[in-house]
Amino acid sequence: MELNELQIDLLKEIGNIGAGNAATSLSHMLSKRIDMNVPEVSLLDYNHIIESIGGAENIVVGVLIAFEGDIQGVILFLLKKEFVHLILNSLLGTELQSFEEIEDIERSALSEISNIMVSSYVNSIASLTGMKINITIPSLNIDMSGALLDAVTSEFSEVADKVVFIKEKYHCQNETVYSYMLLLPDIPSLKILLNKFGIDS
Repeated sequence: MELNELQIDLLKEIGNIGAGNAATSLSHMLSKRIDMNVPEVSLLDYNHIIESIGGAENIVVGVLIAFEGDIQGVILFLLKKEFVHLILNSLLGTELQSFEEIEDIERSALSEISNIMVSSYVNSIASLTGMKINITIPSLNIDMSGALLDAVTSEFSEVADKVVFIKEKYHCQNETVYSYMLLLPDIPSLKILLNKFGIDS
């Protein structure tokens, strides 16, 4: 699927607005100033996604949230250890050395942060397209990124083979952290979404 410059700009606009709102929400919750680079937004297949997030064996926190309404599908929010440490240290004073140390209260905090950040993106899509979209309660898992993505695609067999991939780079004091937002609509919803942005499907 080849995108022209205008269509790529539309996808980037979603990323810009969503990431900006997410950064603002994150800043309020952590009581810290959060700056961000312009997010990288692209339409990728699964193999390129694995490459873009550092390889299939990279351990990450994955938060899965389904969405429904005018379009259906799932969002997979991936957090690297540095981002998880920033959140938990700011909220709970936790010095995260290993993902194995994460307990229930820390999982709950990560789920809440992820829910708020994903909501920022969904609200951006709804605002830009005029669609009604609702999200479900988040499900959090810690695993290799390849395993998380495989689990999503096997459980939701109707998702399309292209994913809207958003890579965010945040700056907080002396720390630089990354997160990744994967928007996986089902096949009919992908067509609706692309048509809303003027992309023939």
